[in-house]
Amino acid sequence: MKDGFFRVAAATPKIQVADPVYNRERICEIMEEGGRLGVGLLVFPELCLTAYTCNDLFLQDVLLRKAKEELQAIVACSAGKNMLVFVGLPWMHGGKLYNVAAAVCGGRLLGLVPKKHIPNYSEFYERRHFTPGMETPVFTSWENERIPLGTNLLFVCKEYPELVIGAEICEDVWVACPPSIRHAMAGATVIVNCSASDEVVGKDTYRQELIGGQSARLVCGYVYANAGEGESSQDLVFDGHNIIAENGTLLAESRRFEPGMIMADLDLERLTAERRRLTTFPTAEDTAYLRVEFSLDLNDMERQQDEKLLRYIDNRPFVPHDLSERSRRCEEIFTIQAMGLKKRLEHTGAAHAVIGISGGLDSTLALLVTARAFDMLGLSRAQIQAVTMPCFGTTDRTYHNACTLTRKLGATLTEVDIRTAVLQHFSDIGQDSAVHDVTYENGQARERTQVLMDLANKCGGLVIGTGDMSELALGWATYNGDHMSMYGVNVSVPKTLVRHLVRYYADVCGEQELADVLLDVLDTPVSPELLPPEDGVISQKTEDLVGPYELHDFFLYYVLRFGYLPSKIYRMAVRAFDGEYGAECIAKWLNVFYRRYFAQQFKRSCLPDGPKVGSVAVSPRGDLRMPSDAARRIWMEDLAKIG
Repeated sequence: MKDGFFRVAAATPKIQVADPVYNRERICEIMEEGGRLGVGLLVFPELCLTAYTCNDLFLQDVLLRKAKEELQAIVACSAGKNMLVFVGLPWMHGGKLYNVAAAVCGGRLLGLVPKKHIPNYSEFYERRHFTPGMETPVFTSWENERIPLGTNLLFVCKEYPELVIGAEICEDVWVACPPSIRHAMAGATVIVNCSASDEVVGKDTYRQELIGGQSARLVCGYVYANAGEGESSQDLVFDGHNIIAENGTLLAESRRFEPGMIMADLDLERLTAERRRLTTFPTAEDTAYLRVEFSLDLNDMERQQDEKLLRYIDNRPFVPHDLSERSRRCEEIFTIQAMGLKKRLEHTGAAHAVIGISGGLDSTLALLVTARAFDMLGLSRAQIQAVTMPCFGTTDRTYHNACTLTRKLGATLTEVDIRTAVLQHFSDIGQDSAVHDVTYENGQARERTQVLMDLANKCGGLVIGTGDMSELALGWATYNGDHMSMYGVNVSVPKTLVRHLVRYYADVCGEQELADVLLDVLDTPVSPELLPPEDGVISQKTEDLVGPYELHDFFLYYVLRFGYLPSKIYRMAVRAFDGEYGAECIAKWLNVFYRRYFAQQFKRSCLPDGPKVGSVAVSPRGDLRMPSDAARRIWMEDLAKIG
């Protein structure tokens, strides 16, 4: 089970009503298939050993006895298989009949989880046959053994203690306070549900929302197996709608009205990290629970996963792939950024804003956001002072784009050529202008910041920061230069998302000339333009120096959001960027990321204010309270393992 990925499955066999022999044969066939595919947890529907729709046949001894006999055959079938199986059947105990999910693993019956909430309304009349399950486990007789029976059972993997499985049955998840809530609070990271939910128009959508929402609330994996073909159609139809969800995301879903099995790989480390981060998630050792251990061969599961990980890894985690969702998200982010700036302008009483405009992506986005904020305030865009400050590395392309953009947005363009000032400064400090070192570059950046600050003082305005989250994560900013502002509107927007925000504005602005200049900005290489151009073309490309931002944003997301091991992030990146970046390239830039991420925290520790727009940010007052002098040694040691 490498990197915490655990393969689970939900299966709907085609059954026959009141024929446990036939049904057991189909169940065992699916178990064999699951074993070949590396499934570690396999869930079958409610009462699938007999069929859910047996009605008063549940009162017949012959059916109940045969169901127990066939359960023994399923237990025998599980011997030598590397999986935990949940299968539904009726069970007699203490003179009462219970609707249970039997947990089977390695040739053993581990426990029986009864249905707690028995529906007796509309098409359901289960109380005619079944008794609500007890919470506190009791022991029931089985093949000269005493087997625990009760809702408060948790099944714990001996080799991987973070894999803790709780079970509920059908209606249990539809009630106001499902048993799975208590299971999760007691430590369950995966919930299984053996279900027989009949199909009516629109119910499938509600079922998706229900299972997805429950997995989100409980920060867990949820495996839902539903009854399907073969159940009696006397009054009802069952569609075998199976769902596997993880923390609100549907990982797999079956085709309705088709029997079969769906699989997905849950990320248990992701769930553990999320619960660790959420201090409001209540977990405590509940003494009312009986914990039953089971064993899995994790090495064998790793071999299966090496062949193919059954999980989509998004290589642009900050950017929605669906076009309509991306547009909705871009509009929302623009509004969050503009609302943050609007509040700051109102609070300070500033009616002017000053922005350094370079013709690059970040300053373009900042100017677009500022224009929207001024519109919200009813202020003239002419009170936005866009300042272009050409120097040694400025190209005609970026200069003209900056000027055109400012004009089309109705802001006021100010040009301050800083060459003379920078050369004077170099003379003052004894810097040879022919030496293109870090002093040469940063001297220009700090001069630009000084100009912006002083212009803001002149007009009583605010300097709007342009730097984005990706640059701040890497420390790709001049300390007390472009690193500093009075309000940073892009501070939590990653570079990959900046591109889409600018593209979105180009698509919806309704002005062809403005759209054309925005598209050219998008087509311009990312560069600080601090080194002289070659034949009039940008010579200093950021991604040649620090690496592709697609990779760095991927690394940043999993470092900040889940705290994964570097070696896991590497393996995920290799899968996610297959065909785009090779393994050696990914390893190289991941090393660069960690070195810069730790070395440059001092810049993030004194960031200006700015709005959080997504699930992660690097503000020292918000998501990232990290020591500026933290050692990176153990992270680099783990990274060295990738070899």
